[in-house]
Amino acid sequence: MGILGTMARNLDTIVGPGVLLLYPLYASMRAIESPSTLDDQQWLTYWVLYSFITLFELSCYKILAWFPIWPYMKLVFCLWLVLPMFNGAAYIYENYVRQYVKNIGSYYGNSKYPEEQKKVLQMMSLDARKAVERYIDTHGSDAFERVIKAADREARRH
Repeated sequence: MGILGTMARNLDTIVGPGVLLLYPLYASMRAIESPSTLDDQQWLTYWVLYSFITLFELSCYKILAWFPIWPYMKLVFCLWLVLPMFNGAAYIYENYVRQYVKNIGSYYGNSKYPEEQKKVLQMMSLDARKAVERYIDTHGSDAFERVIKAADREARRH
């Protein structure tokens, strides 16, 4: 029972790096190369959640030291986030994070723009959004619509 007991006590340090870092790293690189955005969402959400967990651990390490079960709880939670049969990160994004992202994005969408243009503006950084809004104010909404259609045609060709 000595070897098995030691392995069970140190399961988080034996399995953890592969489950928490190596597999997600590999899967993220594959997601970058794939044409689908669903896997991008899964792995970007995973890395955001993993970063929050790490920040939580760094902030509360003295308290977490009192809970010997914490590493195992973290391992089980990250397994749920990572394993393709669960897709926990995508689940959290769809059911929790997306609501807040949409609400934050709606503050940036100015009501003077049509709905389709608001969607495009919400996807941009603040600097890009300001530049586009100046372009629309200078050249008109129709000119921006033509730019969007040209970019869409170009994207479909590639």
